[in-house]
Amino acid sequence: MELLFGPRETAIALGFVLGGVALGTTSGLVPGLHANNMALVLAGVAPSVPGPPLYVGMAMLSAGVVHTFLDIVPALALGVPDAAVAVTALPGHRLVLEGRGHEALRLSALGSGTAVTLAAPLAIPLTRAMTAVWPTVRSNLVVILLGVVAVLVLTERGILAKGVAVVSLTASGLLGLGTLELSPEAPLSAGGMLAPLFAGLFGAPVLLDALDGDGVPPQDDAGVALSKGSVAGLAGLGTVSGAVVGYVPAVSSAIASTLSLLAVPGRHGARGFVVTTSGVNTANCVFALFALVALGAPRTGVLVAVESAGVPLSLPHLLVAVGVAAAVGFVAVPVVGDRYLLAVGRMDPTRLSVAVLAGLGGLSWLFAGGVGVAAYVAATIVGLVPARFGARRANLMGVLIGPIVVG
Repeated sequence: MELLFGPRETAIALGFVLGGVALGTTSGLVPGLHANNMALVLAGVAPSVPGPPLYVGMAMLSAGVVHTFLDIVPALALGVPDAAVAVTALPGHRLVLEGRGHEALRLSALGSGTAVTLAAPLAIPLTRAMTAVWPTVRSNLVVILLGVVAVLVLTERGILAKGVAVVSLTASGLLGLGTLELSPEAPLSAGGMLAPLFAGLFGAPVLLDALDGDGVPPQDDAGVALSKGSVAGLAGLGTVSGAVVGYVPAVSSAIASTLSLLAVPGRHGARGFVVTTSGVNTANCVFALFALVALGAPRTGVLVAVESAGVPLSLPHLLVAVGVAAAVGFVAVPVVGDRYLLAVGRMDPTRLSVAVLAGLGGLSWLFAGGVGVAAYVAATIVGLVPARFGARRANLMGVLIGPIVVG
């Protein structure tokens, strides 16, 4: 395949990329709709899309990248709790409660944008290094994941939080063991159990905490309090952590960010977490692409869809799609996010939380039928545990770690 397109081919390819950008923007702004689920739906319709598979793959990848930029928007705007429980709130929500939501959006955009810029040149040497050690990682994956679990538990503050971490890891692990292998009938055949599980574990508990909240308070200016050096350093940390997420199964962005921030001073607080997590999420798209090319192992739902659609793995073309999508996402986060925060701030928080909770239940049904709705309810109960007792929500990733360790 030639490296360059002609003018006509370039225009068509750009059209596909922009179509993917539109889809990723839509999915990123819908609460509870994970990029993986959108990707699996795209994989199901890909054979019927007129156009070369490479163009379709560029659209899929651009959708996934834009999603990682924009999913911060509903995460900040929805589920804002009462100010009295701000200590146990998510880092982004703490900034919103302080009137710094506009700043949080820009910090996230900077984290994601910097991560893409750094990931592209780092991907080749890091991929070579990971390819060299991958046989060792694969043969010792259970030991590595148990080490991750041990660090998550031991770094919790206090005996109670450590105990709750163990309970959360165990309960979510059992939930994963009991549900992830199910293939229930559902309206969307390209769905799966991850949608209801993640909606229940990570989405619904936050919304339940917001039922008695006051919603999004008035927001201050959009000035960024962190220095350029701090943003660059935190985004760089997120980029390297994104490489780990891109190669090691069951290590999520939340886990990688949590472990990474243990190595840096705590003065950055919620701002540091927003920058680092955003960097991990977006860098993971780049590193996972290289992992697919080097190891033949798709690490994200988007790349599973790319592989299943028979997309030629032409890195130059796919990286161009990543770059275009990242540029659009970087601009869209503050432009769309500021308006999203303002619109949500005008709504009744209780009615909005109830509506989104019901919407997550509807998504669970679409992707996994009645079994998905039951899993959503069960996952919600498990998901309530960590925050109620002061432990990290990252412990809920036992839902993926448990099945790998046991299996």
